Amino acid sequence: MNDPSAFRQHTPNLGPNLLNRLHLDGPLLLELALLSGIGLVALYGADHGQLTLVLKQLIRILLGFAVLIAVAQLPPVYYRLAAPWLYLMALILLVAVLAFGQRSLGAQRWLDLGFVRLQPTELMLLALPLMLTRHLSNHTLPPDWRTVATSFLFIAMPLALILKEPDLGSALLIGVIGIFCLFVSGLNWRYLALGLVILCAVAPVAWHFMHQYQKERILIFLNPERDPLGAGYHIIQSQIALGSGGLFGQGLLHGSQTQLDFLPESTTDFIFAVIGEQFGFLGALALVAIFLLVIQRILRSATRMSSHFGRLWAASMAFMTFLYVVVNVGMVSGLLPVVGEPLPLVSFGGSSVVTLMAGFGLVMGLEHHQATSWSL
Repeated sequence: MNDPSAFRQHTPNLGPNLLNRLHLDGPLLLELALLSGIGLVALYGADHGQLTLVLKQLIRILLGFAVLIAVAQLPPVYYRLAAPWLYLMALILLVAVLAFGQRSLGAQRWLDLGFVRLQPTELMLLALPLMLTRHLSNHTLPPDWRTVATSFLFIAMPLALILKEPDLGSALLIGVIGIFCLFVSGLNWRYLALGLVILCAVAPVAWHFMHQYQKERILIFLNPERDPLGAGYHIIQSQIALGSGGLFGQGLLHGSQTQLDFLPESTTDFIFAVIGEQFGFLGALALVAIFLLVIQRILRSATRMSSHFGRLWAASMAFMTFLYVVVNVGMVSGLLPVVGEPLPLVSFGGSSVVTLMAGFGLVMGLEHHQATSWSL
């Protein structure tokens, strides 16, 4: 018993075995933890060294990981059974928002449930691709015109409700994610090209139905200096913050744009500008690299799935993560209009963290359960 090799031989490898028993993907779990940790550090820097927001976000992250682990334990058949009910619940909550939701900055997007302030759009970002995944995997792929028509109906209903709030940015995200689900199911690219042509054709008409603040965002995107102290203020201050960080950054709790409160929404929509200012180009690049690793890991899971349901869902989650990052980073750097979308797991927020973690847990659960006898 004094032989160390004999001790190692009789000692179980608890790490990988525990992760397998819990149906978890170790590398993906580590990458999500890194993103969450970076977000907490960025919040600490954005909030002038105060711990209030950090502790609130930590609780939400821990809740998110608990949801991830719980979702990963469910047999895959439960995901299919839950899809229409989750979609219906999200639709009902969107209707409830229009009826008696909280209004802020000209938009009605939140429900105050007393113990939590919920944004149903975040739930629909999870419910819609799950519903489409179930619907498309129930039919022969590539989908026929009937399946495509009903899929567009599933997309159109939440789209109309979200546009009514109004929330153009989230509506565009949901629309693009829905179209992507159809694309990865094998829909002929010619149909997508035709849809793009139609969209471009109706764009001038849609302009007349947009709210004034939405028009202003597009005009400011084209020329931020048009209103430097008004609508263009956010993007100008964000670009200054990113540029002032240089290669290595000014350091945690340093940087004039953040510490002197020139940068608006520094803990939420513009948290990437805080990272750029305090940790520089290399810090921002490292964050983007971790996001790319997360996307690569999810796509790896998609290639290992043995069912249409699993492959479609994993591909949808990878694209959703990619789209969130592109929209937020593009918005902060001035490459896209300001649409108010958070940076996943990094921006301060509750509902987005929990819904995204549930989506990642579903990917892990599907991959680890695929060898079971459940019919997908």
